[in-house]
Amino acid sequence: MAKPDLSAEPPGGAHAQPRPPKQTRPAAGTGGGAAQPGQDRHAAAAAEKEPIRRHPVVLAQQAQRAADLQLRIADWITAFAGSMNFVYIHIALFAIWMLIIESKPWPTLTLIVSLEAIFLSTFVMIGQNRQGAFQQAKADHDFTEQELELKTNTQLTREIHTLTTELHNRLLERPARRRP
Repeated sequence: MAKPDLSAEPPGGAHAQPRPPKQTRPAAGTGGGAAQPGQDRHAAAAAEKEPIRRHPVVLAQQAQRAADLQLRIADWITAFAGSMNFVYIHIALFAIWMLIIESKPWPTLTLIVSLEAIFLSTFVMIGQNRQGAFQQAKADHDFTEQELELKTNTQLTREIHTLTTELHNRLLERPARRRP
C-alpha cells in the first residue's frame, strides 16, 4: 500500500504533526543544505540556521582543551597521525629514504620507525585516557540529571495523587450533603 504524500500539506494544517528534533548538521552527502526528497524544505533551512547544541560535558572538555597548549598540540598530533595525509607522507618519505638516501636503509630506518611508533602509541594512549575521562564525566552528568528528573517526577506523581484523592473526596461529599 502506498504511503500518502504529506509534503504537499500546508505547514500547521489540520493534520500537522509535531516535528522530530531537527538535525543540527546536514547529513553526509546532502550537499550541505539540499533537501532530500520528501523532506520539508522549511525545516531543512531552519536546521541550518539553528546553532549546534552540545552536551555540557563536551563544552567543558572543549574549554579545558582549548586552554592548555600541551593538550592542543596532542590533539593536533593525534588528528594528523590518524589521517590519510600521514600515510601518504610516510609512504613518500620511506620510498625516498630507501631509494635515494641510504643504500642499506634498514638499520637506521628501523630505528626511526621504532621511535616514531613509541611516540605515536603514547599519543594514542593519551587519546584513550582523554576519551575515558570524557565518558566518565558524561556518565556522571547524565546520572545526576536523570536522578533529578526521577525525583521531580516522583514528587509530581505524589502531588497529582494527593490532588486526585482530595478531588475524589470532595466529589463524594457533595452528593451526600444534597440528599437530606
